[in-house]
Amino acid sequence: MHPAPSVIVFTVLSGAGFGLLAFLGLGAVAVTGWAALLLWGLGYALAGIGLLASAFHLGNPQRALRAFTQWRTSWLSREAWAAVVSLALLAPVALAAVFGAEPPAALGVLGALSCLVTIAATSMIYTQLKTIPRWNFWTTPALFMGFALAAGAMLSGRAVLAALLCLALGLLLVAAFRLGDGRFAAVGASLGSATGLGAVGSVRQFAPAHTGSNYLLREMIHDVGRKHAARLRMIAVVAAGLLPAVILLVLPASVATVALAALVHLAGAFAARWLFFAEAEHVVGLYYGRR
Repeated sequence: MHPAPSVIVFTVLSGAGFGLLAFLGLGAVAVTGWAALLLWGLGYALAGIGLLASAFHLGNPQRALRAFTQWRTSWLSREAWAAVVSLALLAPVALAAVFGAEPPAALGVLGALSCLVTIAATSMIYTQLKTIPRWNFWTTPALFMGFALAAGAMLSGRAVLAALLCLALGLLLVAAFRLGDGRFAAVGASLGSATGLGAVGSVRQFAPAHTGSNYLLREMIHDVGRKHAARLRMIAVVAAGLLPAVILLVLPASVATVALAALVHLAGAFAARWLFFAEAEHVVGLYYGRR
């Protein structure tokens, strides 16, 4: 699929933001005053920027509020509600930490759980799509949760845990790339299954559906060069997983070390998320002889 910048920014930053808020809600780091304002502000800022970017990805951003009305059937709507609930539940916890009061533990736990639900709902927007076999697989929610937890542990200063999560994330990325490459063939998607004529006989394309480009070709079909994809995969695994783990375990514990590891990790996350969309093969490509 066409990797739109807005949705890449949304999924990467909101995941990191809600991951950090989840760790803060659980009391993973005891901070008060300005330190609390900085950490909680960073979590809210990342989540807010991500959600704002998602609004720009809508066809008509002015109607973003309508997304809240479809919670019975839409994972996008469920994600929106979960995000609002998370931010509301954690607001008293954040204020208590900033002003040196005792944070309400129950609200912190509920808010952290709601953050995890938000991340899971975001992943399900893509996992539910049977028309994209690479996404319709267990690796999609695992990756979304893995990136969020690794970033959350890192930004909250849990160096050892963050390093272990980054290493696990690197292995998960390798598995997702390798297994994802075979998903289109594994589900048996073909021109016959796409048209429903496979039981009749062998189906082939007689003529292209269009002589020029159209919306489906622009948005649903994106070709990535094999060498280009291999290079980006390496960058994603090394930058998102291996390098941050080395930085956190080898360099002295400090704000600068955490910042460096986080920046490297985010660079890898953006590369991995770009590939997540660019390598997604939609079955509609079968109609155009592009799969």
